[in-house]
Amino acid sequence: MPRYPAIVTSRHRTGRRVALLGMLVSGCLAAAKIIIGLMANSTSVFADGIESAADVVASGIVLFGITLAAKPPDENHPYGHGRFETLTGLGVGMILAVMGAAISFRSLMKVDEVRPAPALYAIWPLLVSIATKTILSAVKSHYGRKIHSEALRADAANDSVDILSGSVALVALGMTLYDPSRFLAADHYGGFLVGLIVIFLGLRVVRDTSMQLMDTMPDEETMRRIREVAQSVPGALAIEKCFARKTGFQYHVDLHLEVAPELSVRESHEIATEVRVRIKEQLDWVADVLVHVEPYGVETVWPPAPASPPSQKTAR
Repeated sequence: MPRYPAIVTSRHRTGRRVALLGMLVSGCLAAAKIIIGLMANSTSVFADGIESAADVVASGIVLFGITLAAKPPDENHPYGHGRFETLTGLGVGMILAVMGAAISFRSLMKVDEVRPAPALYAIWPLLVSIATKTILSAVKSHYGRKIHSEALRADAANDSVDILSGSVALVALGMTLYDPSRFLAADHYGGFLVGLIVIFLGLRVVRDTSMQLMDTMPDEETMRRIREVAQSVPGALAIEKCFARKTGFQYHVDLHLEVAPELSVRESHEIATEVRVRIKEQLDWVADVLVHVEPYGVETVWPPAPASPPSQKTAR
């Protein structure tokens, strides 16, 4: 059975560890904010706690997807199982959008509710959450870029929005504590804004991961590096076409390579093989390369012109 190279296995292992760390941190923050939000009578703190609880679910889905993506290619999945990792990023986005709508709805339902002002200690879990999420977002973003994980990047973006939502909740709670008689509803509206922020993030994650599933081409810099490595091989005269699609942590590349027309099939094949090997060696984010060889300087016409009918002589 085919196996992933060591670099890919290491990426799967790193992704699982970071996702597990995110689950543990978000779980502790969610429990603290929900409990203190209820005890301190703060809607915005409670809403932020629910959002952190959704983070636990999101990180769990990411962990599940990375685990499935680690399965090596098989007969039915020759490109591997990397799309599971992208699908989990899509799932995270959907969960965030639904949770954001629920948070906003619940907060608006409590706007006209008469209740005591929140307690001052409700501020502390928000301050701790903002500081912790700042660190966690940086860690996930760093490793998401390093191992080319869309799900981990989505989770990092989720943590970044947590910082924003926590700040909104902090401002709303601060206004309520400053003057409860005038700004008592600010705490509820803060929870509503937290929900809107979460909805926006969820929809953005859904859009980004959907583009990956549709085999959207990578950025120009990525394609330039592939072409540059390919053309560094002696005998590779030009690149006519170059496509790439992402499957999990890595890209699969389709490349049309132009070589001298007078070369034999064996010589052209050797150049194509060297191009494939060099790209995989120098660009560890490329899983495999399919090289199609074409003659340099010869225009390929497709479809080919129909053959002219044979001439017929008039019988005498």
